[in-house]
Amino acid sequence: MRYEYDLVVTQAAAPITNISSEAKNKMHSVKTDHIIVLGAGMVGITSALALQESGFNVTVVELGSPGREASYGNAGIIQTEAAEPYALPQDFPTLASYLFERSNDVVWTMSGVLSMRRALTLYNQFSKVNTHKALSQTYSQLTSRSTQDHAPLIEASEATHLIRKSGLFLVYRNEQKLEKATKHATTIKERYGRNFRILNGHQYKNEEPALKSAPAGAIHWQDSWSCSDPGALTNAYASLFLKRGGQIVQGDAKKLSQTQQGWRVLETSEGNLEAQHAVICLGHTSPEQLKPLGYRIPMIYKRGYHAHFASKSLPRVPFLDVENGILASAMTKGVRLTSGAALVSLNSLSDPKQIRRGQVAIRDLLNLEEQVQEP
Repeated sequence: MRYEYDLVVTQAAAPITNISSEAKNKMHSVKTDHIIVLGAGMVGITSALALQESGFNVTVVELGSPGREASYGNAGIIQTEAAEPYALPQDFPTLASYLFERSNDVVWTMSGVLSMRRALTLYNQFSKVNTHKALSQTYSQLTSRSTQDHAPLIEASEATHLIRKSGLFLVYRNEQKLEKATKHATTIKERYGRNFRILNGHQYKNEEPALKSAPAGAIHWQDSWSCSDPGALTNAYASLFLKRGGQIVQGDAKKLSQTQQGWRVLETSEGNLEAQHAVICLGHTSPEQLKPLGYRIPMIYKRGYHAHFASKSLPRVPFLDVENGILASAMTKGVRLTSGAALVSLNSLSDPKQIRRGQVAIRDLLNLEEQVQEP
């Protein structure tokens, strides 16, 4: 699944001096065990469940319904194989392929890149070999727990029918790229203990009946899981949160304000809420929501796209067509294709050109019929 930055806010960025007398009179209502979570996506709901399990009284505030947007439209992979964070390439040929959009992994606009220049500069610094290697020691411990941490939630929310424990394939069209990727996979296994196997093209085609033709080969990361409906899984978790005594209310994150003792969200469906702590799980909009409160959080906004296609033969195991930057997975609505990253400004119009390119390329491997229209 895509990773988003989300924020835990526990204290003021600067002293608050303009608190109204009415607000001061209500300060006694702030309970130290109460936490407000803004956002009912996968990150928000799982954060709420974890806090709830630790004994906190948790209220989730969401403008719409749980499990929409990025929590609905992602690739649905619970990635244990992602032992290292994705680094900004440090070699010129790869950077040039992004710059001139010869790769379908990344597209960009000048306005988008300029708006993220501070975050991109930091990203580049942390992608340097030695720094990235050090960061990976911690990051790998987090991703190694991904299936382990999801497992009890999946069972308790009665969502096992949505989960496949069959891994993830990385498919290569080019023998040299497969050989290079195999060396890297071997390093990942030696450093972090992630399990994989190598299949040549004919072996892979024999295992995957949905394939029309045999690629050069594939790397099978065996420990990752996948989900046939990420939105439904998030909804199942939200129902579990409610069953365990949590509360989900409708409200606007823009109504978040800071008080001397904590945080307040005005005009929710249950009135005004106050708590000592707030957890911000609003994905790419988190920094914008916090700017009026004095916080400046650098973030790279990676827009992604998805589309569903009808098919008489769904892939048994999700796979990434590496050279074409497109991932295919069997979902409840058909074959879902998900794209790489689009580095564009927040107000940019939708332009799913990565999906269009990937759709054309992946038809060599899969039989895709008409696109499934979504509401």
